[in-house]
Amino acid sequence: MLKQVIEVYELLDSAYVNGERVAEVLRERGLDKVEVHRIEGERGSTDFIKIIVPGKNGKLSGGDSPTLGIIGRLGGIGARPEMIGLVSDADGAITAIAVALKLADMRKNGDVLDGDVIIATHICPNAPTQPHDPVPFMGSPVDMATMNKYEVDPRMDAILSVDTTKGNRIINVRGFAITPTVKEGWILRVSDDLLDIMQYVTGKMPAVVPITMQDITPYGNGVYHINSILQPATATNAPVIGVAITAEVPVPGCATGASHIIDIEQAARFCIEVAKGFGRGKVKFYDEEEFKRLVELYGPMKHLQTLGRKEE
Repeated sequence: MLKQVIEVYELLDSAYVNGERVAEVLRERGLDKVEVHRIEGERGSTDFIKIIVPGKNGKLSGGDSPTLGIIGRLGGIGARPEMIGLVSDADGAITAIAVALKLADMRKNGDVLDGDVIIATHICPNAPTQPHDPVPFMGSPVDMATMNKYEVDPRMDAILSVDTTKGNRIINVRGFAITPTVKEGWILRVSDDLLDIMQYVTGKMPAVVPITMQDITPYGNGVYHINSILQPATATNAPVIGVAITAEVPVPGCATGASHIIDIEQAARFCIEVAKGFGRGKVKFYDEEEFKRLVELYGPMKHLQTLGRKEE
């Protein structure tokens, strides 16, 4: 997938790029189900883009194959005028759009997936930055509730949330890592199916992000989060797995020259392989019976998807 990743990198590395320009490229490749919504926030605007790639037995065509959601999660692809060029935080958007282009090229070559794939991200070349420990994060012109509204689709039966996750000291590998499955406030066991796919794609032992209860709660509650990779899990009952593009040292999300094409390519190829198996019912994000048993034993955890009790 190097071709598609490089193509998207060059497309997004511009002060003038916007959602309509990205949609134009996607439509030229044969993807006609592309939506763009420009949203104004307190600190600027961004263009949310959603791409639907129909499967041969997907729900759009009356079939019953499950639908995979792939969300490129980020604050912005650039931090202009403070920083010049594409920032590290852009990796999620690059991955998501590259996956869309690859699926389009596969369709032209006769390889159509069984299930539908819904891809969502947003394009903002001039997002703000914000303080974070140990290195600064990218901010966003819109709040997290708005991001979830436009990126989390109720038609998604499971979600891969792709996010640059380099601004920390707890996942120190170069490449990408996955999180345990998060569903309805529960942090579940890591999916064996996705670990297998990760091994096949990278040729290495898999890496897993050590997430905490705080990380799966919504932004805005005043507690520390590793980043926004699991924020989609606060807005859906579908299982969510984070695909974290990582580094060996803490790297600010607003750093330029810090995106590694090979790492992004592996993450994108991983998403494609998960989509192939998930649409066929061969890849599971979690054990349904075990989840049911947990809820029976300990009760629902959906309150962790909310901002919690209001302070009196």
